[in-house]
Formats: sequence, C-alpha cells, structure tokens
Amino acid sequence: MLSVQPKGKQKGCAGCNRKIKDRYLLKALDKYWHEDCLKCACCDCRQKRLFGTTGNCAACSKLIPAFEMVMRARDNVYHLDCFACQLCNQRFCVGDKFFLKNNMILCQMDYEEGQLNGSFETQVQ
Repeated sequence: MLSVQPKGKQKGCAGCNRKIKDRYLLKALDKYWHEDCLKCACCDCRQKRLFGTTGNCAACSKLIPAFEMVMRARDNVYHLDCFACQLCNQRFCVGDKFFLKNNMILCQMDYEEGQLNGSFETQVQ
C-alpha cells in the first residue's frame, strides 16, 4: 500500500537497502520499498503488474479495489478467487496452462475440447 513518508526521516528500502527519498513509499510485509523494488519473489514482476487499478473483475463484474492482488490475462483483470476456468470452474495453480478464447479463461481440457468440436466458432463474444 502506498503511504506518505514524513519529512526529515527517510526509510530504507528492503529491496535495494538505499534510502527512500520519494514522498511516497510502499509498505509490504512490514517493510518499506521503492515502487520499482517491490517485486514478486517467484516471477520477479514489479508490484504494478500484481496489483490493478480500481475496476471490475472480468469474471464476476464486481469491483476490485486498487490495493487487492489480481490475476491478468491480456486486458482482463480478475479477483484471485475468480481466476478459474469459466466452463468447469477449475481453479488454476502456479504453472497451469490456461487459454483466453472469446474473452473466456479456459483450462487446457475445456479449450482442447472446444477446439475439437468447433464450439468456439459459434459462441458470441
């Protein structure tokens, strides 16, 4: 979460160990970070890719606050709990393949089945 840094006492960044001279800093895991230093430990993505801006989930259409972690597929943003196959509701785990077809996220099995029986050609976006 972004917070205002009090004047005079600069915090040290947990990522690079340098002083944070910016007016705004991020606090995560009870530590302070430069915006560019807060990254995912698994994929090294910067925090801006992990968090969205306030908007609506592509699956449930409910509001996603800017501070909530999200999943993304192209331009679509999802709550973590909503990031599941939209046909069988299987939740995805790290490393699982998923497909975006006709603006739907699909597991590999449902995607391949749809490709085989041609059902994607008749679906309306």
